[in-house]
Amino acid sequence: MPRRKKRKNLLYAGIAALCLIIFFVIEFIQIVNELPRPEKITSFRPIQSTKIYDRTGEILLYEIHDEQNRTIIAGSDIPLYAKQATISIEDRGFYQHAAFDVGGIIRALFENALVVTGLKSGNIQGGSTITQQLVKQVFLTSERTLKRKIKELILAYWIEEQYTKDEILEFYLNQIPYGSNAYGIESASSLYFGKSAKDLSVAESAALAAIIQSPTYYSPWGKHVEEFLDRKNYVLKEMHRLGHIREDQLQSALREQLTFQPQSYGKIKAPHFVLGVKEYLVAIYGEERVENGGLKVVTTLDWHLQEVAERVVKEGAVKNSERYAGSNAALVAEDPKTGQILALVGSADYFNEDIDGNFNVITQGLRQPGSTMKPIVYLAAFMKGYTPDTVVFDLPTQFNTSDDPRYNYSPANFEGTFRGPITLKQALSQSINVAAVKVLYLTGVSQALDTAQKLGITTLTDPSRYGLSLVLGGGEVRPIELVHAYSAFARDGVQHMQSNILRVEDAQGNTLETFKDEAEQVIDAQYARMINTILSDIELRSGLLSGSLPLTIFEGYQVALKTGTTNDYRDAWTIGYAPFLTVGVWAGNSNNQAMRRQGGSILAALPMWSEFMREAIQSYQPEPFTPAQPVFVENNPVLNGEAQEHTILYYIDKNDPKSFNPPKTSDSQFLNWDTPVRVWMSQHSTSTLSGGLD
Repeated sequence: MPRRKKRKNLLYAGIAALCLIIFFVIEFIQIVNELPRPEKITSFRPIQSTKIYDRTGEILLYEIHDEQNRTIIAGSDIPLYAKQATISIEDRGFYQHAAFDVGGIIRALFENALVVTGLKSGNIQGGSTITQQLVKQVFLTSERTLKRKIKELILAYWIEEQYTKDEILEFYLNQIPYGSNAYGIESASSLYFGKSAKDLSVAESAALAAIIQSPTYYSPWGKHVEEFLDRKNYVLKEMHRLGHIREDQLQSALREQLTFQPQSYGKIKAPHFVLGVKEYLVAIYGEERVENGGLKVVTTLDWHLQEVAERVVKEGAVKNSERYAGSNAALVAEDPKTGQILALVGSADYFNEDIDGNFNVITQGLRQPGSTMKPIVYLAAFMKGYTPDTVVFDLPTQFNTSDDPRYNYSPANFEGTFRGPITLKQALSQSINVAAVKVLYLTGVSQALDTAQKLGITTLTDPSRYGLSLVLGGGEVRPIELVHAYSAFARDGVQHMQSNILRVEDAQGNTLETFKDEAEQVIDAQYARMINTILSDIELRSGLLSGSLPLTIFEGYQVALKTGTTNDYRDAWTIGYAPFLTVGVWAGNSNNQAMRRQGGSILAALPMWSEFMREAIQSYQPEPFTPAQPVFVENNPVLNGEAQEHTILYYIDKNDPKSFNPPKTSDSQFLNWDTPVRVWMSQHSTSTLSGGLD
């Protein structure tokens, strides 16, 4: 019985194995029958381009590789160095192995594991041969399945059987993407170096080979230029190691200063915005899918507002250049209710090399914010317990508490005058520098930075790097983050995550991604309303703006704003908002050169902001800010708008301003602040303090 049962089990196992073999044979035959003929490699053309639209889905902003920039070049016209450079980085055993390199795949997996785990430094290696890459580029989709991999290996084998290695390399170098619509080495050579591929130098050949792995990331015009140059040098060293170039050729190529052609795009609208969208798409969906996958991308861009923004910025920059020697400007508009970017102009002219026009000041620039930093510091003060009616003295003040004159710090006000006792709401709306520095001291640098970070500003972190000049713009911020911070004011402390995409669809119309509104209450509404009430008060800001005040008045609409100028006139700002729209404008020079003294925010940035806001606001119904509730603090008149005979440090504990405290003189800044107050009091009647400050 046991022997008979064993034979029976063996029979069943044999039948199962036979069925499995038959299944795999049928599946293999089906896969083979589905495969295209390798002869089609010479007539291949990419099928679909990715299209990027405005928020309506009707205005085409950019079509990625709609018309591929490809010029076929004979293999005999491609320099040997260009072929060797490509082989050295993409498939060093190309002429030795068959269609696929099992050893190379295993070696790449092992090497990459070492790099990823930090056990070895170096570059991530690919496991696919040049023939496999060609098959993926010409015949297959980007899906990652076992069936597709089997197809890839079979096709690679067929191609190697039908074509010589030199022919395969020629096909490859004529088909692969090099970025920016350039397909094939001839188009890439023309795009990047303005010459035919046959005239490429060793260093230029290595540079093109370095781009192949990720054309967007390793673009010579992108944000990763250092990584690109490092990879170019790595290619050269590999060429030397493999015996393709001599030591003297290596050293000469490493020293060669590459000169790239200026970046040029064809039909592209809103280039700074669009290229930011493209970079996001590549990061999420991969280079290949974005290049060839036929995606439809509906963005958040309002094309009408974008046209207005581009016109306003371009005309404003021309005027600033003539009047104030400030040749560049930028603008971003955001919907504070959703975080959606409605308009973005990263420079006065994307294609103007003289101003580094392709550099996106809004998203990439690190600029000093000037007085546009003040609302964030005042917000931190209100959150700590100070009130809009708190009184400080606007008087010449030395903030250095040491005996070393090297650390002297005595800021002046923009117009050179001092006002005596003043409330915080007056000081903020009129942008009084001395008062602002006192507010930062009372608040604390750490607390001010914490507040900035809550509002989404990522560049201001280590408190030890900043002093009291922080409130006057002594740090660096990205304009897009600063404008986003103001959007939190506009929505009573609620901040919505920024977005530039509404919807992404694949070539079949399936939705891959849709906009999701993600909101967070980053600050309490009462404190945001204090800032809104101050910055939207036309009467309060009239003293600062004077003749430019009409630029800030929009009949029927309540609008808050803050201007800012760095003390060396390198940066001029205006950021303003209503509950439905936040707009920021920056003016200056890309090379950080100072503008002339007249080039402050009121003359260089405010007119552009006003013109854009005036046209944009017409699309919205008026919507008022919710007013801040009055704040009254018992037992401390200095917090209630009543000036006293001493500095505020005499009456409060700066770390707990609302608590009742006896007179204090121990603060390190007390004498610095109180001495000018005593002088001022000796020159003015005490009646000037009675009744409080309005």
